[in-house]
Amino acid sequence: MHPLNKKSGKRLSFTLWIVFIILLLFFYTIDFTNYAYLSQRMNASLLNYLEDAGISFKMMWQSYPLLWMIIGIVVAAFLFIWIVRSTYNYILSKPMVATRKNRIIWGIVFFLLLGIGIFGKFDQYPLRWSDAYSLRSDYAANLALNPFQSFFSSLKFRRSSFDINKVKEGYGWMSSYLGVDHADSSNLSYVRTYPAKNTNAPQNVVLVICESFSGYKSSMYGNPLNTTPYFASLTKQGLFFDRCYTPHYGTARGVWATVTGVPDVSLTRTASRNPAAVDQRTIINDFAGSDKFYFIGGSTSWANIRGLLINNIEGLHLYEQDDYSASKEDVWGISDKELFLEANKVLSKQQKPFFAIIQTAGNHRPYTIPEEDKKEFAIKKIAEKELKQYGFTSEDEYNAFRYTDFAFKKFMEAAAREKYFENTLFVFIGDHGIRGDAGNMFPRSWTEQGLTTVHVPLLFYSPKYVQAKTSSLPASQVDVLPTIAGICGIPYTNTALGKDLTTAPADKAAFIFDPDIEQIGVVDTMYYYNYSLKTKQEAFVSIKDDRKIKVGRATLDRYRAITNAFYESSRYLLLNNKKKK
Repeated sequence: MHPLNKKSGKRLSFTLWIVFIILLLFFYTIDFTNYAYLSQRMNASLLNYLEDAGISFKMMWQSYPLLWMIIGIVVAAFLFIWIVRSTYNYILSKPMVATRKNRIIWGIVFFLLLGIGIFGKFDQYPLRWSDAYSLRSDYAANLALNPFQSFFSSLKFRRSSFDINKVKEGYGWMSSYLGVDHADSSNLSYVRTYPAKNTNAPQNVVLVICESFSGYKSSMYGNPLNTTPYFASLTKQGLFFDRCYTPHYGTARGVWATVTGVPDVSLTRTASRNPAAVDQRTIINDFAGSDKFYFIGGSTSWANIRGLLINNIEGLHLYEQDDYSASKEDVWGISDKELFLEANKVLSKQQKPFFAIIQTAGNHRPYTIPEEDKKEFAIKKIAEKELKQYGFTSEDEYNAFRYTDFAFKKFMEAAAREKYFENTLFVFIGDHGIRGDAGNMFPRSWTEQGLTTVHVPLLFYSPKYVQAKTSSLPASQVDVLPTIAGICGIPYTNTALGKDLTTAPADKAAFIFDPDIEQIGVVDTMYYYNYSLKTKQEAFVSIKDDRKIKVGRATLDRYRAITNAFYESSRYLLLNNKKKK
């Protein structure tokens, strides 16, 4: 099978070349025409046209010079094959004088070059499609992509499409619930515009997305291990929502929902990994005149989060592990304490208003606590039985949770010494909770139905501008940006599913999606309803106490309709919440 010395090897080699050349030309031809038509690179959504192949072919025949394109592909294929054959003939015309040693050396060099080409860059993470958006131009980013990668990356997300009829079925309730300006079931508008309403408001925003900040493991809900005493003290000085639910489990999904206001209801992989969904509108851009910052201790190459952030947040200053003076502690980069202090150094130098996001990672395996902090932060020993009784699997997890509180304190103490502190709104929310036994801290339904997985604290803290209050209104990550905009009093446009929690009505509900078991549901002030997308089996439980609930079919149907409205609207907006060009 030698491609040069053996006749059978040559035949196989040329067959593979011909297949490759035809595929290359076919993909790029479709890619060019698709970009000319839709201004986006080729992706797997094109396969949807095969469902109506006859109509699609007629549209293509009437829209494109198909005959000339086919002739062009054939001519180009022959040209490429001629180049390959000429190259082979040239190589065969030269004497084969390489020694065994040279062949080994060149083999190793060639292998290493292939490896570098596959990985793409010298970094912790390989070159990914989201890196194209660091060019900060939609056109440049699209130019940097290639159709093979775009197609096969998006192929995994074909099930992430939507059923337009189901979207329209729930649009009436959803548009009323959201208060859409001009409800239109034909064009499916979700637009709500809000004028400026408050001149006496914070100028700056610091939004902290906290890794695995699970409610029942913290001090605010009566956990005897008292893991977060400092944060608990902050909640008594700010606007604290003690019934906040993330729409789903997972950091990438949590960042997505917080930044875009749309729950990530992708059933396969996270929406941040879907090239077709990377274009999203965000309320952050309505903070006109504010500099935008994103601080993370590690790298945003993880889960292709870089594409979501850089492509959609205008003028974003992105700080990652290599941008800090602090050294890396583990796979997640620098420690949370150092991340906060590094962010504070940058923010303290700002002369303009700013909107900053800080994403922590320390409360995550391997639960690293820096040696330099162990003098001030005491590692505690707790009996295994007591740990498990109050929601922790190990001492490492327990102490890492406590270290998060330590990092919060260090950050707020450092920020309080800076000029920006007084005019800044600080917001803290967990990226997700952790599944586990909440014991007697919550009703049994929280553990049995997995609410511990999505229940997180949500705090808006600004002593000068925000009155201290605790609210049990159902809140969600999708509500964070509208609420921030409302507190800051800026004019903004909301095209997603979140609401300003300071003005939200008592019938507020939070949507919950579990991709692992394909289950969707809604939780309000009293009940949690969910059903399986696979089996259609339903559950309706009290979240206030352990009493059994019996309800009629009409009530279940109403909750099911609300759940479907959230789910179908989310599926639609994942691909249709695009920012204006």
